[in-house]
Amino acid sequence: MSLEEPQPESTYVTDEGVDYDALESLLGAHVLGRETHLNAEAFVIRPDEVQEVLGLLKDEAGFDYLSCVTAQEYEDRYESIYHLKKYGDMTREVGVVVPVPRDDPVSQTAAPVYKTADWHEREAYDLVGIEYEGHPDLRRILLPETWQGHPLGLDYDQDKPQIVPYREHVNPIEGDYRDSDSDTMFINIGPHHPATHGVLHLKAVLDGEQVVDVDPDIGYLHRCEEQMCQQSTYRHQIMPYPDRWDYAPGGLMNEWAYARAVEDLADIDVPEYAQVIRTMGAELCRMCSHMLALGTFCLDIYGDFTAIFMYAMRDREKLQSILEDLTGQRMMFNYLRLGGVAWDLPEPREEFFEKTRDFLEDLPVATQEYHDLITSNEIFQIRTVGTGVLPPEAAKEYGATGPVARASGVDMDLRRDDPYGYYDELDWEVAVEHGCDNYSRLLVRMREVEQSAKIVEQCIDLLEEWPEEDREIQSNVPRTLKPDPDTEVYRGVEAAKGELGIYMRSDGTAKPARFKIRSPCFSNLSTLGEMAEGEYVADLIASLGSLDIILGEVDR
Repeated sequence: MSLEEPQPESTYVTDEGVDYDALESLLGAHVLGRETHLNAEAFVIRPDEVQEVLGLLKDEAGFDYLSCVTAQEYEDRYESIYHLKKYGDMTREVGVVVPVPRDDPVSQTAAPVYKTADWHEREAYDLVGIEYEGHPDLRRILLPETWQGHPLGLDYDQDKPQIVPYREHVNPIEGDYRDSDSDTMFINIGPHHPATHGVLHLKAVLDGEQVVDVDPDIGYLHRCEEQMCQQSTYRHQIMPYPDRWDYAPGGLMNEWAYARAVEDLADIDVPEYAQVIRTMGAELCRMCSHMLALGTFCLDIYGDFTAIFMYAMRDREKLQSILEDLTGQRMMFNYLRLGGVAWDLPEPREEFFEKTRDFLEDLPVATQEYHDLITSNEIFQIRTVGTGVLPPEAAKEYGATGPVARASGVDMDLRRDDPYGYYDELDWEVAVEHGCDNYSRLLVRMREVEQSAKIVEQCIDLLEEWPEEDREIQSNVPRTLKPDPDTEVYRGVEAAKGELGIYMRSDGTAKPARFKIRSPCFSNLSTLGEMAEGEYVADLIASLGSLDIILGEVDR
């Protein structure tokens, strides 16, 4: 088959899965080799043909979603991996591996094909040291521009002092930089402004009160999460870390992302009973996270601390109490284990079930209060309807997921589209809105709370009737896990903010050789400029709040 006459998409994706042989024919001479990762086949290509290859896979084979870019260093080369999926079917995956020599780590950028690659490649450059030729804005994204070295490089010396020239501290606006031909003004928002939801710095250019450009600076909270995981053992030491990525809390969903990846990596089964408990716990966390998003968003919009914020905190407190009964912790749960969960439901079980059911029975009244106070509120509607517009195609281009994508009409949810846990056995619906604005993002989260309650109720029904002799909470997992060397996997879960993915590569030891976190907040935040351009400063604040970011997950 020639490249000039591509086959229809159905040739590359069938009911059985992706036809990688047909994809190899599509790519032709671009393919240098093939690798088998546990989640998908991957094609090795030349570093100067990235855009052509990705363009073929996107336009001809329909892989319209760049979920993650992983960069890593080997003893003899650097490597970028582009993880591609389809928004219409998340189980159809393919990888593109781009090796470059250590003495010349330069690869062609993918940003013209997928806007998602803009921030992801900047992170790869910053932390690993690969340069992306033709990138629209290749500069550090997590570390200061003055930083010397790349922290995930094999030869990085963390004890070496960082020397910053004095000129870097010169006041950048010391002189008079006013342009008589322009009325634009540069202002800093944050990094300690309450509306930035953490240490986020927005560099905004204004024309009057309208936003001309906004550049999020996310480098104030680097937490070394990937490095810590690479220095920890699979079996015991990594699991406590995911709770600290999204502390809304989204802890059990974060833990599940890690568990799902390593369970594939080490071929570990999870008992059905434990899957039900995981599903219930994850949805309790989702409701908890959305309650915080609801309260803080309304606080951003019209400063209502006494009513809506406190109502949301009231219901979140009840959820945290239930989670504390289940896990022993209010936020940093460390409850999931590889192959299952740490322990069974608290005793007496009847009290736990009753407490949870009481919350679920009260929830419809509470959500109606929110609708009365928020969705029908004229001030709230003026501030949110038609502002922060993110069209569906733009959401896809930036790799937006979760409520941000679903509020733009992108009907995707990993719980349904790439089933894990017990979700495919339960009755629930994916919440989708088509308004594409700040108002729609709030509605999606409120609807998701209702769907999560529906899932939790079904899980309780199952757990109540589960025979005592079949309550297996963990499978038999070796004390020390050492997956086969050069085994690679990427797995994601539907966290509260969107797709939280983990890439891992094993080198045959008890610790991962590479541990990469695909944060939904990271990609979602990259859409802010698209949403805010041409709008007022107040709309910028509303749009930022509607993204529901957690800086501990954005800045890893």
